[in-house]
Amino acid sequence: MQLIQGKQELQAQLSEWRVAGEHIALVPTMGNLHVGHVSLVDLAREHAERVVVTVFVNPTQFGEHEDFAGYPRTLERDTRRLRQIGADILFAPEVDTVYPFGIEHATLVSVPYLSENFCGSIRPGHFDGVTTVVARFFSLVQPAIAVFGQKDYQQQMIIRRMTEDLSLPIKIITAPTVREDDGLAMSSRNSYLSDEQRAVAPKLYETLRAIGEQLQAGQRNYDDLEGDAHAALEAAGFEPDYVAIRRAEDLSMPNRDCDEIVVLAAATLGVARLIDNIVVTI
Repeated sequence: MQLIQGKQELQAQLSEWRVAGEHIALVPTMGNLHVGHVSLVDLAREHAERVVVTVFVNPTQFGEHEDFAGYPRTLERDTRRLRQIGADILFAPEVDTVYPFGIEHATLVSVPYLSENFCGSIRPGHFDGVTTVVARFFSLVQPAIAVFGQKDYQQQMIIRRMTEDLSLPIKIITAPTVREDDGLAMSSRNSYLSDEQRAVAPKLYETLRAIGEQLQAGQRNYDDLEGDAHAALEAAGFEPDYVAIRRAEDLSMPNRDCDEIVVLAAATLGVARLIDNIVVTI
């Protein structure tokens, strides 16, 4: 595996692969890799001969009082892990490689509507930062395939919309959420949890599953389901941002013709902000 930080070196290697007729898959990450990230790389390998993983803690997707400075940066460990699982390139650029004219003067990519609710309203500007950096990596790598995790459900929908709206020739693949044995969705921010909080954290997934069971049993009073779940999370010690029941295909309110629903939630436990979702067929 090659560890590359410069744009020219990256594009020279990618050009060789394209000339050889090899397909390239991209897995964008912010590092601090765990088993969930490994699953993304494994899935990418199923669809392409070459896999590029980016490790870049993107400053434009963090708010003023968020954890950019303290976000775990574990490049040496990430490099060892990616070598073990057979990634072809780890691209770990500096900020000025990704934003050559500086962050304040950077061209922005924004996806309206899908970015406005849920994590978009709780973290203003967050998704603009995500789509802006993903668009830049799409341009730098020009992959045939890009893989994202279902845990960030709203994010992967926004990236799908951006890709389609800009007619980018990239197939977006969503990988299933990888969970700990007790159901907690794997996340780099789980490391922020104390032992006591870690014992409570699976309640988020349990709460989503309880909603899913009620939906499959025929319950359609979405306001009540969301309110009860919000109260259950508060009682467990969370500070919920939202619990929402929406159409899986476009995050709109479900109607009687809807047969696939996503239940989304975000809640803070201690200093860790946790997100999760489940998709329910009804």
